[in-house]
Formats: sequence, C-alpha cells, structure tokens
Amino acid sequence: MSPLSSSLLNPRLSFSLKPLFLFSQSSFAPRKFQIPRQFVSAKRKTFSALASEQSSATDNGGRSGGGGRSGALSPSPVVEEVQRIDVNPPKGTRDFPPEDMRLRTWLFNHFREVSRLFGFEEVDYPVLESEVLFIRKAGEEIRDQLYCFEDRGNRRVALRPELTPSLARLVIQKGKSLSLPLKWFAIGQCWRYERMTRARRREHYQWNMDILGLPEVTAEAELISSIVAFFKRIGITESDVGFKVSSRKVLQEVLRCYSVPENLFGKVCIIIDKIEKIPIDEIKRELNATGLSEEAIEELLQVLSIKSLTKLEEILGGAGEAVAELKELFSLAEKFGYSEWIQFDASVVRGLAYYTGIVFEGFDRQGKLRAICGGGRYDRLLSTFGGDDVPACGFGFGDAVIVELLKEKGLLPKLNLEVDNIVCALDYDLQGVAAEVATKLREKGQSVDLVLESKPLKWVFKRAARTNAQRLVLVGNTEWQKGMVGVKILSSGEQYEIKLDELE
Repeated sequence: MSPLSSSLLNPRLSFSLKPLFLFSQSSFAPRKFQIPRQFVSAKRKTFSALASEQSSATDNGGRSGGGGRSGALSPSPVVEEVQRIDVNPPKGTRDFPPEDMRLRTWLFNHFREVSRLFGFEEVDYPVLESEVLFIRKAGEEIRDQLYCFEDRGNRRVALRPELTPSLARLVIQKGKSLSLPLKWFAIGQCWRYERMTRARRREHYQWNMDILGLPEVTAEAELISSIVAFFKRIGITESDVGFKVSSRKVLQEVLRCYSVPENLFGKVCIIIDKIEKIPIDEIKRELNATGLSEEAIEELLQVLSIKSLTKLEEILGGAGEAVAELKELFSLAEKFGYSEWIQFDASVVRGLAYYTGIVFEGFDRQGKLRAICGGGRYDRLLSTFGGDDVPACGFGFGDAVIVELLKEKGLLPKLNLEVDNIVCALDYDLQGVAAEVATKLREKGQSVDLVLESKPLKWVFKRAARTNAQRLVLVGNTEWQKGMVGVKILSSGEQYEIKLDELE
C-alpha cells in the first residue's frame, strides 16, 4: 500500500501526511486539490464530529460491541478545496527582494551620511500612533487617507502617514530635559490610502530633517543646503532639480487686507495647494465656498502668480515679515552656495495646516514628476497637542520620486551582490575545516560565502561569478595535510597555497 493510500485510510496518519500531500506539486500555478470521491464518506462530517467519534471509541476501550479489537475504519476528515493565495503584496505596497533592497540601502546610507555631515542625530517613532495625532483641521486630505482602526483596547490608532506629528509628541514628552536647539533626523515608513500615480504609493519611506528651537531663517537655509548636498552626492544638478520657495505669511498679508477671518486661513492654504492639480475655475469655486469675496479671490490669485521677489515687494511693501524673511533666505542661499537652485514662487503653500512661515518644495525641472520633497516652518505645531510652542522647521523627502528621477536621468547605480571570499571544501570530511577558515576571515571583517554542501568545482566557479567574489579559498586534503589552503584570485587567475594563519 502506498503512503498516500495509507494516509487516506488512517485519519491519524492523514493528519501528519496531509501537508506533504497538498504541497508536493512541482508547478507554481494556482491548483485545486481534493481527495478522490471513492475515499470520501458520502455524509460530510466536521472535524469536531470526527474527534467526538474517536473520543467515544477510546472511552469504550478501543473495542467493538463484540468485545474484539475494532477493525472498523474511522472516516477520514473531509479535505476542502485549497486555492493558492495571491502572492502579490497588497495594492500600493512593495516587496524588497535583494536587488531592490540594495538600492534602498544605498539611498538610506546617503540620507544618513548627509544628516551626519550636518550634525543631526537619528531618531525613530512607532509606525502605529494614536489617530488623534494626525487629525488636525477639517479639510486636510490626510484625514481621509489614514489607515486607522480601533484596537482591542478600544483605542483609535492609525499607521503614521507622516513623521512630523510623532516628532512633536516626543518633544512634548521629553519636555525641559531636551537641550535646544535640536537637530534630529528620521527615516521611516509612512502609510496613506490615496490614489496611486507614478511614484505615489500607499506606503513609502521618508527622510525627515528637523531643527527645533531656532526662530531665525538660518534654520531653513541649513535644511535646503542639506538637500542640495544630497542631490550633489547622487549626481543630481541644479539643471535637473530646483526649489520653489515662498511663505505662508504672504497669503496672510493678502487675506488680512480683505478682513478674512484667521480661522479660514488653513482651509484657503489647502485649496491653494491644489493650484497645479485642478482647473483654476475649480480653485475659484472652492475659495468662494469658504466665504471669500470675488475681489479677494482675484487679488489672491494675482499675488500667487508672482514669480519674482522684487515684484512681491512692490505689491506688499518691504516692511512685512514675509518679504523680509524671504529676502534673508535668498541672501543666505548665496553664502551657502546654492542660489542657482532656488526660485521664488508665491503659489507654493504646502497642503498641511501646521506650516506658519517659509515653505519650500523640490521639483523636477522637466515637469514629469510630482514634488520630490517639501518642508517649511511650523512654529505652532506643539500647542495643537497641548505642549508649549517651540520654533521649528523641517522637511520630508520620500524614497519613491527620487528613484524615478534617477531612472529618468540614467543615474541609478549598479549595485551587484559582492563578497570578498568563497570558501569551499573539496572533500566532505573537510567541511569543518572550511567552516574554521570562514570564521577566521569573518573575524577579520571579510565577507565569506561558505559552500555548505558538496558541490563540483564547476558549480563553485559559477557561484563565484554570480556573487562577484574576489577570491576563492579551497580546502583540499593534500594542502590541509601541510596546514595550508589553496587560494585563487578570480580577477587575475593567480593561484597559490598559504598557511591558514597567514590568510588575510
């Protein structure tokens, strides 16, 4: 009798062999499995019913009514049809197989190195936060994009859609124990349920740099300088990317002229942030719905069309905070050496309600991609969570758009798997010695791909080529009897024998 037949006739054996039976197929195509009808009881029984029958049989001493040993077969559990699961990640999310993970690691290493060069410390926060942390003023898109739910403790929680509110929470938690100014950075995964387009997913990783405790415009100038430094490291130039710079205070000054209530300011900013995304008539309609007069709307749109700081100063005058701060920023850009990267654009307001002053946005000069990064000043964020306000500014820089830009420019690096050594035993009895060789090399900081099974040399050389190994170390009987191993430098073909203690 075959193992398969035995499993079908004996329920206990069936339970233990079922995984092997179900997944012994060699094909990866979706496949349904079911037990042939002749082996299935005509009357379908649940597992619990079968368990009850077996229990009763045990209680009777395992004997039939005639007093003899029971030879009756218990009916096998009914096996339901099994469908292969969808092996794709949820819509809008990504897997990171080795080749993609190498690119992500390369990108994150540049994020971290730039942050280090600018004297920032790394922090992180929970991916899961209280929902209330992200629900600020009505009308923000982010409110409708949350992945949120009620946990088993009846608490409303959400996967973080951004990092800045978590930063604010931590700063409030630490209180006066923190020494200002703070210069922190974070690289974290964020989640938003939004319509997907090119370089826009429902999860992404974001690099944030924030300065807290510094009211001067030098903070914004430093942050933009750090992004420029990052671009230069990866081969992006000022002809590829630029920064649009403005200030929320420009809008405030215009709205103040028309006696627009302060509580409408956030709603107006959210509408203005859509100015390049929806028709201008729709912008006017939404602004009118907030209560703005036709005259105020026309004046506002006229100011937002300004691309010259000189022109803005002619309209608003040079005495206001908005113009003064922007002029200082452009002056600092000259000193930092990135004046060719930035330009004034009054239409930039950023969509989040917490910004209070200068705002900026990195953009692709060819106009093929959405904003690469963005940030600004948020001096009043902490008070919205019950803390004392601290002057602050920062930026967020996602991983998706920059990768698309690198593809466009042909600047994606070739990041192949590379190991320093492949170590292989030529005889099974020398596997332990090969492990010893690998350990010694690893202790010296060298990467080692240890061949863990008996393989022909042809296979080992193919493996070395695939992993771009620099050196092949062979442990053979003849060499090891002399306390030596064979070495082959794969780039030059040079071969030699060397004592294990001398192997570097």
